[in-house]
Amino acid sequence: MIILGIETSCDETAMSVIEVTTGNKIKILSNVISSQIKLHAKYGGVVPSLAAREHVKNIKHVFNLALKDAGIKDFKNEIDIVAVTRGPGLGPALLVGLTFAKTIAWLHNKPLVGVSHLKGHIHSNWLSGEDMTKFFPALGLIVSGGHTELILMKSHGQYEIVGETVDDAVGEAFDKVARLLDLGYPGGPAISKIAKKGNPDKYPLPRPMAKSKDYNFSYSGLKTAVLYLLRDLKIDRPDKQTKADIAASFQKAAIDVLVQKTMRAAKEFKVKSVLLSGGVSANELLRSELKKNTTEAGIKYFQPPMEYTTDNAVMIAVAGYFEYKKNKKTALWQSVIMEANLGF
Repeated sequence: MIILGIETSCDETAMSVIEVTTGNKIKILSNVISSQIKLHAKYGGVVPSLAAREHVKNIKHVFNLALKDAGIKDFKNEIDIVAVTRGPGLGPALLVGLTFAKTIAWLHNKPLVGVSHLKGHIHSNWLSGEDMTKFFPALGLIVSGGHTELILMKSHGQYEIVGETVDDAVGEAFDKVARLLDLGYPGGPAISKIAKKGNPDKYPLPRPMAKSKDYNFSYSGLKTAVLYLLRDLKIDRPDKQTKADIAASFQKAAIDVLVQKTMRAAKEFKVKSVLLSGGVSANELLRSELKKNTTEAGIKYFQPPMEYTTDNAVMIAVAGYFEYKKNKKTALWQSVIMEANLGF
């Protein structure tokens, strides 16, 4: 089966063509991403109206390139289904991708599957090549600029949110702390890079909700703690080493809570695997700490390849395939609607 995936939930215009063969083996035929990071960097974050405008400018070119790279010459006879992100995300941005997907699905009489962006992230782990059905129940940790969630996945189509942020997402906290330290945007890679030269034990920052009995997260207080730390240091312009020490201390505090709660939940729900995903899954410390802790606990650990940690259409195509297998009857272009606040 050949699937075209379309992703425009934020600031990447992305399309991918994948082939799924016997045993749910996934072959990536193309993966095209047009990023807007440079455009939004001067604003310190994504501007929805600008993002939508860029999607409109880029989407046809990205579509043509994705088909060309995949060797698709006859869309009608070679593409089996179209999968598109329908939420969550920025409404104006989502609408561009969804409108394009509906148009080509109608034009070529193809099934259209609306995919949750969050399910897409989880399915980036299906690129490992392993038979993932052997590792259910699984616990998914989704960490990004907009989400911090623990998802119990009993099988495809059976999801339960067992923990989530009560305020800021961890990726948002990374961005805001990077802004406080004048490190630029996006904040995650900037924090991670400079933290390598810092002392993670230099400043005793809090671990919000680390000892709470539930599996929820909070990052607003940690961000504020960094703000107060800078104020108490009484340094208008911290030098590079001070910035590195603060970044390392913040990163360690943020990741300690993620790892602690993930491992507690994994043991309580007796899962066979932990699935890391989302933009923050590119963080080297998070990847290494989760791998270490899951190995010690005898739990299988999956993490997406680095090139698929950020928003991409490969993960949407993969998730779309499994959604289609579950319920082919609802794969109609008329039935797919946008939901900017869509969950699972």
